[in-house]
Amino acid sequence: LSLGQRQRTAIERALYYDPDIILCDEPTGALDSKTSRDILVLLEKINAKYGTTMLIVTHNNSIKNMVHKVIFIKDGLISKEYENEVRVPASELEDL
Repeated sequence: LSLGQRQRTAIERALYYDPDIILCDEPTGALDSKTSRDILVLLEKINAKYGTTMLIVTHNNSIKNMVHKVIFIKDGLISKEYENEVRVPASELEDL
């Protein structure tokens, strides 16, 4: 399986148990921009359809524009946090 197929499979496996929260550690790491966008669109759809909370840990700065709440951590401490008043749909994110 490709990395993108593995990511989708991992997400599908997690959904099997109908979780209240999904932890995503670098969900777009090592993926090309198209596959990264596809994975983020999938996560967005899951959140909208099932109301599943997602905690996304990433170094990809573009992802911060699509989420409800952003928390920056530096040296193990919260250095900044805010909520997005307007979110950019995953399908419109740039620089993935």
